[in-house]
Amino acid sequence: MEQKKDFDLLTLGEILLRLSPPSNERIVRDSVLERQVGGAELNVASVVSLMGLRSGVISRIPNTSIGIYAKNKLRFIGVSDDYLVYDDDDEARLGVYYYENGAYPRKPEVVYDRRNSSMTRLKAEELPESIYSSTRCFHTSGITLALSRQCRETAVEMIKRFKEHGTVISFDVNFRGNLWSGEEARTCIETILPYVDIFFCSEDTARLTFGKEGDVKTMMKSFTDDYDISVVAATRRTVHSPKVHSFTSVIYNAREDKYYEEKPYQNIEVVDRIGSGDAYCGGVLYGLLSSKGDCERALRFGDACSAAKNTIPGDMPSLNKTEIEGIIEDHYNMGYKSEMKR
Repeated sequence: MEQKKDFDLLTLGEILLRLSPPSNERIVRDSVLERQVGGAELNVASVVSLMGLRSGVISRIPNTSIGIYAKNKLRFIGVSDDYLVYDDDDEARLGVYYYENGAYPRKPEVVYDRRNSSMTRLKAEELPESIYSSTRCFHTSGITLALSRQCRETAVEMIKRFKEHGTVISFDVNFRGNLWSGEEARTCIETILPYVDIFFCSEDTARLTFGKEGDVKTMMKSFTDDYDISVVAATRRTVHSPKVHSFTSVIYNAREDKYYEEKPYQNIEVVDRIGSGDAYCGGVLYGLLSSKGDCERALRFGDACSAAKNTIPGDMPSLNKTEIEGIIEDHYNMGYKSEMKR
């Protein structure tokens, strides 16, 4: 009988403070900035928590009022703060980013101020040995690997240590050109792919960063030919305008040699697209972890969580499992649909 773990999912990544002008205002002229908390791996953990599984985030934050604000946001959404490391250094800081919405033809804009944040100095020895046997699945992304040399070393060591304890390893490439080059990303990520079980990689990233050729399905399968990866997932987003997107994805199960697809969510009314890719990862991981690796379930929850996140302000989602199941049901219902939930 498999021993019960404390967590279904632990993620490793930077927690960020987000500052945004309201509505469609611009950073360069507005005097009001709304404060929120986010970060790729926190967003993933948030989805899994909202769906009803036990999740936590591993990060390093300043031991200040700003750090406490971030911790309180985790607790509000049900993500464990057991593995937060508190930085008491005089130069301790939470990474910050500024985001403004777009409206056609003006694109959304992100400005980062995250250099030398507390997270960039996280060391594996700051975490207890017991962490490596505490979770069913461990997730991180290319953003964490790219933050700093120290963060990269810590992340790679933790991936290997979790794998030694039989943990399922999930990795999202999540390439950011302002953090590292495509060649740097490829060189680093290829060293950890032998440890990865679930791999998230967009079609563009597969082509431009990893030099893959062919259609998206051919490229997805090639990763499983090269490495012992069980599941590869790739999103497909069509941007009609900053406010209107369509979204779907494809998942490849290497053991079944089978692709899973569904019709797109058409003409999504985009309130805030930030975090929608992370919501997809969280939905897929929930689908896999809440079943015996059912990729069709993972696809449906991943697509629905991502589509729904686009309609919610801020990085983190706020829809629970019942609400997501309702969105999935409506997506497949060809008959009458009520225009209001009441």
